[in-house]
Amino acid sequence: MNKFEFIKQFIKNPLSIGAVLPSSRFLNQQMIRGVCFLHAKVIVEYGPGTGVLTKLLIANRNPETLIILIEKNDFFYKSLKEKYKNEINFFIHHGSASDIISCLHQFNLQEVDYIVSGLPFASLPEEISHEILEASKKILKSKGKFITFQYSLFKKKLLNRYFSETTTKLIKRNLPPAFVIECGNKDIV
Repeated sequence: MNKFEFIKQFIKNPLSIGAVLPSSRFLNQQMIRGVCFLHAKVIVEYGPGTGVLTKLLIANRNPETLIILIEKNDFFYKSLKEKYKNEINFFIHHGSASDIISCLHQFNLQEVDYIVSGLPFASLPEEISHEILEASKKILKSKGKFITFQYSLFKKKLLNRYFSETTTKLIKRNLPPAFVIECGNKDIV
C-alpha cells in the first residue's frame, strides 16, 4: 500500500487513523524492543493500519505464537486480510479493540502476553478509550506489557489509571516525532 492511500484514509477518518503517514521503522523498532518473542504465546496488535508493525511482529515471532490484529477501518482490514492470507497462527478481526475479550474467546484464550497499539487515544472518544484499556488490563498476563505510541503525552494520565508502571521514550525519527509508552504492572520489572 502506498503513502497516498494512507493519506486518503486519514482524510476520510482523521479521528480514528490519527496520523497522516505510517509510522517509521525507528518507531516500530522501539515498539517491539520490549517484546520477548521467544516466550510470547499471544501478541495482539490494535490498529495495525498498513501493517508496518505487523510485518516486524511476524518476522520476529516464534512460529508457534498467535498474532491477533484488530482493525476497524474497512480499507486497512481488507488490505491486511489479502496481504497476510497465507500466514499461519494469525487472525485479523474487523472491529473495535474493545472487542478483544470476545475475540480471544474464539481461541479459548483469556490472556495475552503483549498488546501493541497504534490507536490514537488523544482523538478517540473518552468512553471508547476506557473500554479498550479496561479490556486490555483484564486480558494482559501479570508480566505482560501494553505498548503504545502517541504523538503527545496528553493521555499518559489515562494510561496510568490502568497500569501501575509506565516508561516513556521519545522517538524523534518519525514524522511527527512520537512517544513510545510501555505499560505494565509492578511485577513486570
